[in-house]
Amino acid sequence: MAVPPPPSAAARSPNPAVSPVVSNAPEWSVGDLASALKRTLEDAFGHVRLRGEISGFRGQHGSGHAYFSLKDGSARIDAVVWKGTFNRLRQKPQEGLEVVATGRITTFPGKSSYQIVIESLEPAGIGAWMALLEERKRVLAAEGLFAAERKRPIPYLPRVIGIVTSPTGAVIRDILHRLEDRFPRPVLVWPVRVQGEGAAEEIAAAIRGFNALNPGSAIPRPDLLIVARGGGSIEDLWAFNEEIVVRAASDSAIPLISAVGHETDTTLIDFVSDRRAPTPTGAAEMAVPVRADLIAALRDLGHRQGEAVARRIDRERTDLRALVRAMPQVDAFLGAKRQRLDLAEARLGPALAGNARAHRLRVSRLVERFVRHPPTLALATARGRLARIGERPDSAVRHGAARKGEALAYLGRRLVVARDGTLGRARAEQIRSHDRLAALQARLARAASRLTERRRDRLGGLAGLLGSLSYRAILARGFALVRDGEGAPIRAAATASAAGLMSLEFADGTVAVRAEAATEAGSAPAPTRPRRAPRKPAAEAAPPQRSLFET
Repeated sequence: MAVPPPPSAAARSPNPAVSPVVSNAPEWSVGDLASALKRTLEDAFGHVRLRGEISGFRGQHGSGHAYFSLKDGSARIDAVVWKGTFNRLRQKPQEGLEVVATGRITTFPGKSSYQIVIESLEPAGIGAWMALLEERKRVLAAEGLFAAERKRPIPYLPRVIGIVTSPTGAVIRDILHRLEDRFPRPVLVWPVRVQGEGAAEEIAAAIRGFNALNPGSAIPRPDLLIVARGGGSIEDLWAFNEEIVVRAASDSAIPLISAVGHETDTTLIDFVSDRRAPTPTGAAEMAVPVRADLIAALRDLGHRQGEAVARRIDRERTDLRALVRAMPQVDAFLGAKRQRLDLAEARLGPALAGNARAHRLRVSRLVERFVRHPPTLALATARGRLARIGERPDSAVRHGAARKGEALAYLGRRLVVARDGTLGRARAEQIRSHDRLAALQARLARAASRLTERRRDRLGGLAGLLGSLSYRAILARGFALVRDGEGAPIRAAATASAAGLMSLEFADGTVAVRAEAATEAGSAPAPTRPRRAPRKPAAEAAPPQRSLFET
């Protein structure tokens, strides 16, 4: 990119006839150009599958990332596998292995180069898979993992059966159906992925998890394990050829039946297991003896229900994977920073060594300075200065103490004056408070006297009202209350004739009488008028008020 010269360049030019070249091309910074190239390359080759031979692989970097190259007969390209992706790879990189790598093409501005960020790795072609399988089989057989004396008998009737398989495939349904047909047994299912990234680690963890259960725990420990999967290609079944799965099956203390693929499919777990079943259904037949056949209708309903659940789960899984693919990858944001961190780590060792050399040189210079100017000389100089100072510190201390004493005495006098003033004000406030308290006490006594007088007057009025409303006041006017033998009041003559013995309550007492035959109204002789009792004062008729018909 041409940069226009400054205006004075023509005047200094040796050949004034030649004019400077002026370009209209825009100016780029190095970072802007690197970012533009990165965006262009990632947009054009965002996701590719690349076939080539691994070259320059020396294991994982100290940060956990892996760096190597992919090459063929005509070219090569740098490759990087981040730490999180490396742990999930089904096929780990090996020097000289021909692979198919899936990933994103991007650039690394720090080195002005392009590279592929690998997301998955698999051997290229069936031949590579088979060669890798035979090599792994040879190594494990040399360790004695496939020896016949390691095989254990299968229990005749296990109390609990543990199954390691996918919860959404047809395999688990086939096994459960066959167990139900032959001899129903309690089943513990450990759901795992049976292919893809992370499948081998989940299968090994499931086998070890079943072995870790205690026989007396809330979850019973299985007496037999079945590791099952349906048929598929060698790539689909590769998780059961991984070393971690084979070693987990070899270390299992529970007898294990492998039922991976169809009868013609063979995996390494088949050689290390105690029994190999040709199919998952055959594993169920090996596990338990025949008991009875299930009703055909129930089996059909169970199969249809399992199919519906499997379709729903597959649909949900597809939607979830679509959402995951739409989300941006973390590696896209952190890729360049991770590489810069690795480069910085690589430069850290030489930098530390240089820093140590610099400090060593500095220490040697300090030692030389100490030799030229020994501390004893500085100490002697300080002692001379101290001798010249002499008694000046003592006199300064005495003078300062005298000033502080005077200031303290002055403060003491001020405190005495302030104390006397405060005490005087407190005594005056106490006298005023005592006077206010005496006035309030007198007001309280007068108010209590007035309240007592009002309550006494009201109580006298209520007592008079109670006496005038009491039925005893009516008896005092000459009336009598007639009761039967049981004390109930009598209100009619007919009731009095039937009562027989009665009692008459007057104001001054009660009289027992016996009823005679009742006369008709209007024919009875006029009773003599009783002598009216003298009226008692209202103050004497103050018993508690009662009902007129109260017993």
